[in-house]
Amino acid sequence: MCVIGDQAHAQSQDLLTLDDAAMRAIRGNRIAMIFQEPMSSLNPALTVGLQIAEPVNIHQRKPWAQAYEAARILLGKVQMPDAASRLHTFPHQYSGGMRQLTMIAMALACQPRLIVADEPTTALDVTVQAQILDLLKGLTRETGAALILITHDLGVVARYADKVAVMYGGRIVEQAGAAELYARPRHPYTRGLLASIPRLDGAAGQRLVPIPGQPPDLSALPPGCAFAPRCTRADAACLIRQPSLQQVAPQHLNACFHDAD
Repeated sequence: MCVIGDQAHAQSQDLLTLDDAAMRAIRGNRIAMIFQEPMSSLNPALTVGLQIAEPVNIHQRKPWAQAYEAARILLGKVQMPDAASRLHTFPHQYSGGMRQLTMIAMALACQPRLIVADEPTTALDVTVQAQILDLLKGLTRETGAALILITHDLGVVARYADKVAVMYGGRIVEQAGAAELYARPRHPYTRGLLASIPRLDGAAGQRLVPIPGQPPDLSALPPGCAFAPRCTRADAACLIRQPSLQQVAPQHLNACFHDAD
C-alpha cells in the first residue's frame, strides 16, 4: 500500500482504492515519475515544449501560452543549454543527458510533493550522471519535494541518500539513515551487498565476497524469508516464517530473526 498525506484535507489516501479519474488527478500532479530510459518515455512525435507544457495545461488549467512559458522557465531551471530554443525541438535531437533533463523538467512541471526516480542515470557517463543527480537533489530541496531514488548503485546511495530502504524479493528488509546503514548494516543481504563491492581503503589484493546463489523467482516466493536460501545464518524458522521489520536501533529497522550488530 502506498499512502500519501494531503495537507489541504489533513488526511491520507490509499492509492490502491482510487479510481482512474482520481489517479489521473494525482499522477503527474502530486506525484511525478522520472523513468530509467527517457527515449522510450518521451513521445518522439511531439515537441519537447509540448510534452512539458501539457501537464501544466491539464492539471493547473493554464492557457497554452502560459503553459509554454512555464516550460521555457523549467528548461532553464534544469540547466538545459539555450532553453528558449528547445521548446520546438524533438527528443531525437537531444543527447541522453539532455533527454533526462527534459524528463526532470516534466516531473517538476506541476510542483509535485513526491518525485520517484527509477535509475535516472542509467546509460549516462559518469560526469553526466553526477550532474543529473546533483541537479535533482538541489531542485528537490529548493521546491520541498520528497525524492525516492531507485538504484542499484551503492556509491550513488552513499552520496545522495538521506534515508535508505534495502529491498529483497519485493520487500524492505532493512531501513535506516544512510550514514547509520553504511556504518552498521544489520541484515545479511545488506552486509552481503557492502562486502561485494571494492573499497579504496581495502587491502591490496583483497578478494571480494560474492553473495552465493541466485535471486528468487518473484512469481513463486518461498513461504519464509526470501533471502534464506542464500543466507549463511538461516535456520528452520527462516524457511517457514517471514520476518517482519523490527526496530533494532533508533531509526533503524531490520527484518531478520538473527539480528546482530
